[in-house]
Amino acid sequence: MSPVIAVMIIYLGLLAAFAIWSRRETGTLKGFYLAGKKLPFWVVAFSTNATGESGWLLLGLTGMGYAVGAQAYWVVVGEILGIWLSWTLISRRLKRLSDAHEAITVPDVLAAKFKDRWHLIRGVAVIIILTMVTTYVTAQMVASGKALNGFVGIDYEIGVVVGSAIIIAYTFVGGHKAVSYTDVMQGLLMLLGLIFVPIVAVNAAGGWDSVMSNLAAQDPKLVSMFSLTEGGVGGWVAAASFVAIGLPFLGVPQLLVRYMSAKDENELRKARWVSVFVLLFFTFGAVTAGIAGRALFPGLEDPEKIFPTLSSELFSPLVAGVLLVIVLAAIMSTADSLLLLASSAIVRDTMQQLLGSKKTDHQLAGYGKIVTILIGIVGIAVAIPDAKFIFDFVLYAWSGLGAAFGPTLICLLYYKKTTWAGVVAGMLSGFVTSIVWVEQFKEQTHDLYEAIPGFIAGLAVTYMVSAMTHKPTTQQSDG
Repeated sequence: MSPVIAVMIIYLGLLAAFAIWSRRETGTLKGFYLAGKKLPFWVVAFSTNATGESGWLLLGLTGMGYAVGAQAYWVVVGEILGIWLSWTLISRRLKRLSDAHEAITVPDVLAAKFKDRWHLIRGVAVIIILTMVTTYVTAQMVASGKALNGFVGIDYEIGVVVGSAIIIAYTFVGGHKAVSYTDVMQGLLMLLGLIFVPIVAVNAAGGWDSVMSNLAAQDPKLVSMFSLTEGGVGGWVAAASFVAIGLPFLGVPQLLVRYMSAKDENELRKARWVSVFVLLFFTFGAVTAGIAGRALFPGLEDPEKIFPTLSSELFSPLVAGVLLVIVLAAIMSTADSLLLLASSAIVRDTMQQLLGSKKTDHQLAGYGKIVTILIGIVGIAVAIPDAKFIFDFVLYAWSGLGAAFGPTLICLLYYKKTTWAGVVAGMLSGFVTSIVWVEQFKEQTHDLYEAIPGFIAGLAVTYMVSAMTHKPTTQQSDG
């Protein structure tokens, strides 16, 4: 048995153990989708980071470091700023609101303060979540296929099926609790990998000065993050877009439910600093690994294969097996959360709330497990024929979800006059603006990242519509 396969078997055994240990919590919707709201700070912190980063961290962001060099450090700045703002502005207020209204999903929270007779808030939220999560899950399936192809050499299509089947299985058995605790293990593995691999790669390239000299010979723009701003308006737009990648941290539902699953607000205070510092190591390490990889292995056809290339070329088969597990951990830590998010949108928000299902809580939790499997199968079917670039694929869904929910949630938590109509209009405007920007305006605006106009539109529309429709009553109605 090869060392890579041996490491994989051990890792899969640990995932199975977490799933079996967590299965008792999955008998209710609250247990299956939020782990009973009992998670400690260190689990919430690592689960938030691992879920937010996904396969794009080790494949997409390292590939970006390989492609554009030090300019990719602007993404590090943006991610740290974004996660800090999310913990500071959103986490505790969201937890307080979700507990007060016994909310299980983000649509629950958005609809909590309103007599939403037509269920438009929940309906619009479900459509947005399912549309974007399908894209996002597909990106993770693509990443699993690329990772197994790059490390083990199996066909991309087989890699998609194998990696996806593992994710679906332990999510089905253990629910949010299994997902969160495996996120801790996966997050720790990612942290070790993104400290260890960049150091070894830089040393193999002859040290940092040698790396910079090598990159300068290839292209002087690769050695300074500020070289991006030398291109006039286009350069500044690019820098702003890289920084804005952290903006959706304020609104992507798969992260927001982490705040809702915490034991209490005090746990969130402690979790914030763990999360921020760990994310700094994550992102800085990923970009640095890509930069060192450019010096060591220039001319790769697919930049997103630099991390598997570094792992297989610089390390023994045993260590390479561990690094494969780290890549899969990054993929799994997001894919499992996305499966639960989509499942909750169908079972809790659609079946129970929109359609008024009379099934018991236990029965609905069982349906949630079945739906989780079905969504995973859809992701596999879409991923197999289309191995797109992970970075672009993830950003498309990341920005759409963030622009739809971030601005409306900020208004809901901080603007007391926010109305039912404002929430609906804000979600739609942020989401639609983000999508239309990609399709119609991005090429004409120096590739301005779609989350920026999406957030601006979402905030402006939520505020203006709320100001026009606000009535001085204790609870807003849909008319």
